[in-house]
Amino acid sequence: MAHTQTVLWSRVLDRLEGPRPPKLIVIDPRKSDTAMRATVHLSPKVGTNVALLNGLQHLLIKNGWINMEYLSKHVVGLESLQRVVDKYTPQRVEEITGVPETQLQKAAEILGTTSSLLSTALQGVYQSNQATAAACQINNINLMRGLIGRPGSGILQMNGQPTAQNNRETGCDGEYPGFRNFQNSSHMQEIADIWNIDYIKLPHWNQPTHIENMLKYVAEGSIQMFWISGTNPLVSLPHLHKVRELLTKPDLFVVTQDIFLTETAAISDVVLPAAQWGEKTGCFTNVDRTVHLSKKAVEPPGEARADLDIWLDFASRMDFRDKHGHPLITFTKPEEVFDAWKEMSYGRPLDCSEMTYEKLTGGSGIQWPCTKEYPQGKERLFDDGKFFTDTDYCESFGHDLESGAPYTKAQYQAINPAGRAILKAAHYKIPFEEPDNQFPLRLTTGRNVYHFHTRTKTGRSRKLQDAYPEPILQVSTADAHALHLTEGEMVIVRSRRGSVELPASIGNINEGHVFIPFHFGYFDARDDRARAANELTIEQWDPVSKQPSFKSGAVCIEKCVQKEDEQNNHAQEEQTTAVKRVKKEKKWAERPPETSKSDRGEEPVLVRRLELWIGATHESLEVLLDIYNNLIPRMVHDLEVQAGLQVMCRITRDILQHFEPVIDKYHESRHYGRSVVQRLKDAIFPAVDEATDPYEALVALQSLDIYLTYVEGHLTALLPASQAAWDGEFLQAISFAQSNIQRQKAWANQHIKVKSPQTLLVPMIAAEDLNAPDTSMAGRRKT
Repeated sequence: MAHTQTVLWSRVLDRLEGPRPPKLIVIDPRKSDTAMRATVHLSPKVGTNVALLNGLQHLLIKNGWINMEYLSKHVVGLESLQRVVDKYTPQRVEEITGVPETQLQKAAEILGTTSSLLSTALQGVYQSNQATAAACQINNINLMRGLIGRPGSGILQMNGQPTAQNNRETGCDGEYPGFRNFQNSSHMQEIADIWNIDYIKLPHWNQPTHIENMLKYVAEGSIQMFWISGTNPLVSLPHLHKVRELLTKPDLFVVTQDIFLTETAAISDVVLPAAQWGEKTGCFTNVDRTVHLSKKAVEPPGEARADLDIWLDFASRMDFRDKHGHPLITFTKPEEVFDAWKEMSYGRPLDCSEMTYEKLTGGSGIQWPCTKEYPQGKERLFDDGKFFTDTDYCESFGHDLESGAPYTKAQYQAINPAGRAILKAAHYKIPFEEPDNQFPLRLTTGRNVYHFHTRTKTGRSRKLQDAYPEPILQVSTADAHALHLTEGEMVIVRSRRGSVELPASIGNINEGHVFIPFHFGYFDARDDRARAANELTIEQWDPVSKQPSFKSGAVCIEKCVQKEDEQNNHAQEEQTTAVKRVKKEKKWAERPPETSKSDRGEEPVLVRRLELWIGATHESLEVLLDIYNNLIPRMVHDLEVQAGLQVMCRITRDILQHFEPVIDKYHESRHYGRSVVQRLKDAIFPAVDEATDPYEALVALQSLDIYLTYVEGHLTALLPASQAAWDGEFLQAISFAQSNIQRQKAWANQHIKVKSPQTLLVPMIAAEDLNAPDTSMAGRRKT
């Protein structure tokens, strides 16, 4: 907090120096400035947050430090949470995290007996192993104490920059406007109605594409234009060597919109100069929900324009239209956008419908919700114990914290929160990359108080830059002694992805750990050494939030010494070479517009795979029809199943009939599908003349269920593709097929359930013995 939330930290310092100082618990593998003022400093291994937090919850429950009256009225999920955290005894937590039992117990006692509790978290949680799971455990602790919505209490799940919160609120950061649920058709229809666009044109078929998938599509060539606004991925993304290679591909057209010529702007085809905060008008939201109005103080320099003006110009040139042919984007100034946002927010948790620029001027901001009931905003949420968890109102049905798979509406309804908070349990999982003999140290990255993000602004402030001019490698005293390092000595830090060359700073960090600030790139570098922390970091990400796991991965340290007959050990930076390569390879972008494609070299052949998938789907449905026709005569001894198979046959013919217009419109290629489906059919449906044995009938039903799942997988892929194609007829055909395949799976599963107890448990004569009389004593005993 001392380095990332300086205003809040100054208030904490005031309290610590006051007459009634609060107790302060800090969790950090480093002895940071915040940790130095802690009552209890828990110093776990990087990546073990979930184990530590589970251990705290274990002790809260064991010692009766939970508010059962509050939990029984306002919370669900306590039993499942108890089952998980029961395994995280202080002894086990110490084994996993390295935190001594006595320290864990002392921290739990403070948490369990305090009358008020403020919890904060930032990238030490969000960018570490099991990020979302850890954030949920922080919520759990506050809920179990019943200290949500109470004066002096709260959870500040911090954002990394001033506009990050309102980006989430308005749907610009992986969510949907107004905290709406993309799996709730009513929520999506509300957005479509407000924007006056067709429902199918609202991009809600899945969660937004996260950055690592975008980079994958860049690598594959399906993304050929990349527009980057207000961020600097050539410093801020993990595994910079890979990112640098992708963003400098000759066939990728890169647009960067920023206030200075960043490392990313330097390799771009087009740079759009943007205005910064004092040069434009707009609103932003604090972590405590306070909305502030920031008015333009000065005009932006040169050709720089506010981001809003750039986007409005783009929309005008693209001539975007609503479903009635009118201009989709009609705004001309920020206040008009704010008024549109008020309409979008109405009725949602962050309702801003009664806010105005006039109200926001001259004061200290207004907290949402700001409604007719709360015209000056509402100071705190959840003081009545009611949460935004009703099925038809909630922002999300939640996720599997381990796999990241979104829960369905049915799964969410089974939890039955009904306005109650949800405790979410998660077991600790080992980070993807752990130290070994080659890379024995754990890497973590973070901020320094003098700089912000990639120093786009702070690196150009003389006072801030002089205060912290270059990155350092923080290494423990024990590790420095083992490596014979001295303070300030230059070292090479290597990972499986890259290397950097930095001066060492010794002490105030756990043994086995190293820390590098992530702010530094190359725009002001004065030598050729690599120094960006993300040259080293791993490109794994949290399965739910999709945030990269910057605070994980393994590294080693080498001294920068010149060996006899060898060059000095050195980590060479790659940014300069990348900029030169781009200038050479992308010179065609500077040619006159009339330059033909052929003059720029051979264009790659683009291949669409939709035809292949449609063909495979069509083939799978026709083979399903063949399967039913083969099974019907085999099931002559089970009239119920035989009759059902005839119904399944008719349903499949209906699916094929609905599918024909899709094939006619988009065409198909069935070669791939035919070979795969025949191999699958032969593998799961062995040749049997007649299913007289109930066991064979059960096997046939199971094989049918497997095959139906194969068909369903094809339809699962086609559903979002049909929505992305904005084709209502396509969508209707796939939806019809999906629902009817699910009907068939339900039928097959029901017969498996009905037949399995009798078939599997009750002994009977084997089918091969039924036609061969056995008059022996053994035969009679068997009978």
